[in-house]
Amino acid sequence: MSILCCPVCGLPLVRGDSAWRCARRHSFDIAREGYVHLLPANQKHSKAPGDDKGMAAARNRFLSGGYYRPLREALEALALEHTEGSVTLLDSGCGEGYYTCGVYHTLCQAGKAVDATGVDISKFSLRWAAKREKGIDFAVASAYRLPVESGSVNLLLNCFSPLAIEEFRRVMKPGGTFLYVVPGPEHLWELKQLLYDRPYRNEEQRIPYEGFCYDRVVRVEQRIHLPDQEAIHDLFQMTPYYWKTPREGAERLAECGTLDVQISFDIHVFHRTTL
Repeated sequence: MSILCCPVCGLPLVRGDSAWRCARRHSFDIAREGYVHLLPANQKHSKAPGDDKGMAAARNRFLSGGYYRPLREALEALALEHTEGSVTLLDSGCGEGYYTCGVYHTLCQAGKAVDATGVDISKFSLRWAAKREKGIDFAVASAYRLPVESGSVNLLLNCFSPLAIEEFRRVMKPGGTFLYVVPGPEHLWELKQLLYDRPYRNEEQRIPYEGFCYDRVVRVEQRIHLPDQEAIHDLFQMTPYYWKTPREGAERLAECGTLDVQISFDIHVFHRTTL
């Protein structure tokens, strides 16, 4: 059963052959790829918010190449460790669905009953996500106004996406697990050395959030080899550096034929406290 709710009135949505509908007859068409658009016009800050078509395609190519597989496998292992029986999974800021689908398939293969939903503000990303897996409900929506039933989620993923902690607190069940992924201190250090004259390491933080208690922080690190300029540029294009790098740095990167780079991720494991 879906956890998606109508963004107009808040009532549960039911999926039909061509649209999602609520009891008040608000209707939302299903796109050809399989996702649904649940972002009202008054919640948009631009005509096409989120990752654009090129960024979404670059992210899909890069992640499909397996370069970030260590992170996906760590999330899969944590999902297995922290869930029992049936699982209601929400990936907020799911992008093109690489981590959503990995966790979903792992839980299903372990014999768990899984209801999975992915939301992202970029329709271009969700076109890729919906093609990856038809068993997951994908919706265009804002993390700050999730069209999701309150108290319905017992496994929440958030990978490099906006931390809408009030909404996360609202939608999660007491005792549920929240996996929050941020870059580690040395993440993409060699890439940053090429792009900037004075690269900086990412700050390590452990911030307590009301309604959640810390379990632990899991660090995932590995060196990866990017064999050609296409892979290097795809990585560059899917990072925030793409928009704020000096021209000289981008030119240095474009001259690289291969690149060995450190990847580093911190998975902050939280549990939703009892209400």
